[in-house]
Amino acid sequence: MEEKKNNDPHQLNIELSEEMAEGIYANLAIITHSNAEFVVDFVNVMPGIPKAKVKSRIILTPQHAKRFMKALTDNIKKYESMNGPIQDQEPVNIPMNFGGPAAQA
Repeated sequence: MEEKKNNDPHQLNIELSEEMAEGIYANLAIITHSNAEFVVDFVNVMPGIPKAKVKSRIILTPQHAKRFMKALTDNIKKYESMNGPIQDQEPVNIPMNFGGPAAQA
């Protein structure tokens, strides 16, 4: 079978390894920022266990953080139009201070 060559210079080929495709579960996101970047820490908090580990950290420029927010908002609207509203839960009150601006989840 012949492979099709794409001559579109704007197409980006993205590779996803098997390990990365499995994903990492997180039920808490802690967001901090400086004037140059946004840091999103994804954490898995287990009930009854007072200690939790950061499972993944993503660092974004302010411009990419805003693009991410818009893309997530768009996807949530699409999800809710097909599946109904996502029920908001009570806010998580975990006292955390990592030396930056107040964290939000």
